[in-house]
Amino acid sequence: MSWGPLALSLQVALAATALATALGVVLAGVLARARFPGSDLLDALVTAPLVLPPTVLGYALLQVVGRESVLGRAWESLTGSSLVFSRSAAVLAATVAALPLVVRSARAAMEAVDPALLGAAATLGASPPRVFLTVTLPLSRAGVLAGVTLGFARALGEFGVTLMLAGNIPGLTQTGALAIYDAVQANRDAEALGLAAVMAAVGVAAVYVGTKLGRRRVHGA
Repeated sequence: MSWGPLALSLQVALAATALATALGVVLAGVLARARFPGSDLLDALVTAPLVLPPTVLGYALLQVVGRESVLGRAWESLTGSSLVFSRSAAVLAATVAALPLVVRSARAAMEAVDPALLGAAATLGASPPRVFLTVTLPLSRAGVLAGVTLGFARALGEFGVTLMLAGNIPGLTQTGALAIYDAVQANRDAEALGLAAVMAAVGVAAVYVGTKLGRRRVHGA
């Protein structure tokens, strides 16, 4: 059994989780407290990857970051290479998959923070960013961490969007999920079983941690 796809999956999932956490925490904070024109649309767009078929989501991303798009041309001019069918594309696909889980969990935790505490901090002269960093985020950290672990598990197992956006290139974009698909197609059952067992163990462990953290937030333990 080759460990290359598993190592790549971990690298992609870690990078994607970091990006999804940075963006997701900000989005969760905005959606939890602010109401503005288009907030419901933003909420729907953030949640969409949970319900859209991977082929639809992958095709949409291809239109947004493909070589003929504005973003795709900008990326190519900066890096000298296309974004699609690259390792960066695999990270992007995993980030999009993980983001809704981070946002939903973090938002629920932030909405549970007592508004009186936020008002008290503002009364004492704290700016909105400082209130968010020093009050909201610390009090909602269990929910945020729960979303991060669940997002990592989702990024680790991402398949459909990765296949469309990054391709299935051995040694470059072939993650563990794609390697399992190839092994099954080629009747290499022992290899598929080994890869699946390792990925399942890591994924279940991440979900377990996320569940424990979520219960800790609910019960205040």
